[in-house]
Parts: sequence; structure tokens; C-alpha cells
Amino acid sequence: MTFTDSIKSCLNKYATFRGRAPRSEYWGFWAFCILTEIAAMIVFGLIGYLCGKSMGMLIAGYIGAFLASLMLFLPMLSVLVRRLHDTNHSGWWYFIALVPLVGGIWLLILLLTDSDEENQHGLPVY
Repeated sequence: MTFTDSIKSCLNKYATFRGRAPRSEYWGFWAFCILTEIAAMIVFGLIGYLCGKSMGMLIAGYIGAFLASLMLFLPMLSVLVRRLHDTNHSGWWYFIALVPLVGGIWLLILLLTDSDEENQHGLPVY
């Protein structure tokens, strides 16, 4: 799946928590979210600099990044759940990240794992 295909797919299925998402879809959309937050931070920061110099730039930049994160939260959560489904895990496995020290690493390993076989969540998506 290409970068633009992953963005289109995730935004079209922004609240779909059923089905599966391949690694390329998840990581492509993850990269899009990071780039969007950086762009929002820069644009808002420039506007803030024009209004209030360095402190205005800092505050406005963080507000821009927060708004971008807020807009992309639901699509990112849904693609994360679909990605976990691809590895034959429930979406509730997201909360493994709350376990200190090893939880985040465990979740990362789950997100990096690929599955080419049919599971309870359907056929693999390519």
C-alpha cells in the first residue's frame, strides 16, 4: 500500500474498528500524522511569532500541534485497532502500553508483526 493510499484508507475508515490494517497502512498513516502535526506547529508558530514574538510562537505552535493531534486522534485509534486485529489480537491490547517499562515495547512488537493468514478478524489486506 502506498503512502497516499494509506492516508485515503485511514481517513475514509476514520471510525471503523472492524477489519484489518496491514503494516504499510498503519505506519504510512502514522508518518502522515507526525508530518501534519509538525506542519501545524510551524504554521501556527509563524502566526504566533507575528503576534507575540517568541513566547507567542511557542504557545501558538503547541496549540497547532494539539489541534492537529485532536483532529487525527480517532482515525489513528481506529487504524491502531485494525492493525492489532491484523496480528490476531483484540483492540484492547492497546492498553498493554500502560505497563511500565515493557508495555510500550510489547505494543511496538505487536505493531511490527505481520500476518499473512486468515484470522478471526477476516482475510489479510494487502
